[in-house]
Amino acid sequence: MRADVHHVGDGTYLVHGSNTNWVILAEGDAVTLVDTGYPGDREQLLASLAQVGSSPEAVAAVLITHAHNDHLGSAEYLRATYGTPVYLHEAEVPHARREFLHQVSVGTVLRNSWRPGVLPWVVHALRSGGTTHNPVTAPEPFPAAGALDLPGRPVPVHTPGHTDGHCAYHLPGTGVLVSGDALVSGHPTSRVEGPQLLPDMFHHERPRAVASLDLLAELDGELLLPGHGPVHRGSLKDAAHRARERAL
Repeated sequence: MRADVHHVGDGTYLVHGSNTNWVILAEGDAVTLVDTGYPGDREQLLASLAQVGSSPEAVAAVLITHAHNDHLGSAEYLRATYGTPVYLHEAEVPHARREFLHQVSVGTVLRNSWRPGVLPWVVHALRSGGTTHNPVTAPEPFPAAGALDLPGRPVPVHTPGHTDGHCAYHLPGTGVLVSGDALVSGHPTSRVEGPQLLPDMFHHERPRAVASLDLLAELDGELLLPGHGPVHRGSLKDAAHRARERAL
């Protein structure tokens, strides 16, 4: 199997899984993996590492933007099989352990099933393990403030709203933002293209998700790697402002 891997910058790769993206940051023989797709994306995930000349043994750490199954998919597999540490914001750690679940409810999805794209998305999510019980047994909070001592030197940016502990990851040296679901460029249930918030039903607290766009607008950079949708090139400030205008 080949994965849909896009080399978007020096040592930086955006991978399109099945409706969800993950990012590989390579530095020498080691890599940082940001998110892991759905549980059902594991073969694609492992293939993507091979395609960039890496392997699961070379993953220095898994960084999770937030603990929904379409991003958390193979984190526990990597932790349990290879001893890979899995890091999240401290507010997201209990979410990853599944002490609670901030996720769109079945009832809300059913009430929105008339919207274009929702039913095909539901079918795909179910087939890919989107509703399975998939905790990380021993997730860890970030070991230090500021830039992490990992390939890419990512800086966590707490962007609550989609979930309480959602984090984007900024790479100041290369002007890259790995935005998770705080700022996306498309989604199967969205009818618009370009920088945007996910549809309202997906956010735990939508007003906080909107407010977090202001935090992203303060970051310098020209390359947006979202959790859903294609790579977006252009000012991060402009992308965040555009998403905020669309959300109001």
